[in-house]
Amino acid sequence: MKLLVTGGAGYIGSTVCAALEEAGHVPVVLDSLVTGQAAFTGGWIFYRGDIADAGLLSTIFDEHPDIGATLHFAARIVVSESVAQPGLYYRENVVKSLALFETLAGLGQRRIVFSSSASIYDSPPDLRVTEASPLRPLSPYARSKWMTELILQDLCTASQDSLSPLRGIALRYFNPIGADPQLRSGPYVPDPSHVLGRLIGAWQGRQPAFSVTGTDYPTRDGTGLRDYIHIWDLALAHVAAVERFDQAFERAAAELGQPQVFLPINVGTGSGVTVRELLAAFEEVAGTRLGGQDAPRRPGDSAGACADISRARAWLDWEPQQTTPQALASALAWERQREARLAGAADPGDRESAH
Repeated sequence: MKLLVTGGAGYIGSTVCAALEEAGHVPVVLDSLVTGQAAFTGGWIFYRGDIADAGLLSTIFDEHPDIGATLHFAARIVVSESVAQPGLYYRENVVKSLALFETLAGLGQRRIVFSSSASIYDSPPDLRVTEASPLRPLSPYARSKWMTELILQDLCTASQDSLSPLRGIALRYFNPIGADPQLRSGPYVPDPSHVLGRLIGAWQGRQPAFSVTGTDYPTRDGTGLRDYIHIWDLALAHVAAVERFDQAFERAAAELGQPQVFLPINVGTGSGVTVRELLAAFEEVAGTRLGGQDAPRRPGDSAGACADISRARAWLDWEPQQTTPQALASALAWERQREARLAGAADPGDRESAH
């Protein structure tokens, strides 16, 4: 199947493209390269442009009328930036997604898989969330994902009487970590603020020490708990979503007792890892002792949660295959490769090997 992948030059989108290609599909990438990496387009069919450009989208579908579904990743994703510039996030993530969806519907496209986020959930007492759990997005980034879900759901509902009714799947990611197992792509933000980025920064010596922010949460060791999923498992969830798209709606209707037009589905491992446990696993994989300095909670931090992935198993025939140590090992392998490339690029006598 040929598939339009918006934001396909980003960390997650490019990894999904690799997984799609390995499964026999043909990605057609649309990316503005404002934050995506040109190197991640991987030789796939590539259009540089904005997801809200209706003319460009018409051209893409004119040239590739056999596109069978759209996977929508294009978005701004830095929580702190969203707090500082909420207008940017609502414009880029919400308004432009609305324009994309309306254009797709006008072009007769019927299948959309949306890259959503578990950040829209509240932290429940048992730290486990289903798709029906209470929502409490705490940042403009998280709210932009929630708003976009609502928009897609409403558009799907309103289109059911049309000749080409729209249906959408929102995959609610928990915490993707790691890199493509073949190291074709991986995280590229220079100084990430998430916990794995801070661990890698301490390991590389860019930070004096790793801070365990928050030690009084209602978890088994007092530190925050997250559901860390290997990026390759996440990519394979997207392959399952496009390959079993129609089947997922049939199964959902049978389980829920009525036809569905929009399916939110959690994508995680189903188990949580605390910050102290992640630190210990990182030290084991890296073969290095980092230690950890206890520090107060950061503003906006929560105890966290892990996913109930029953829907993903039942509707998509998907479940994770990789462990947290495997994800950490791939992340470290990616960082070592990046360091080697940077060192080569800085050596004027070794220009060819740097390319």
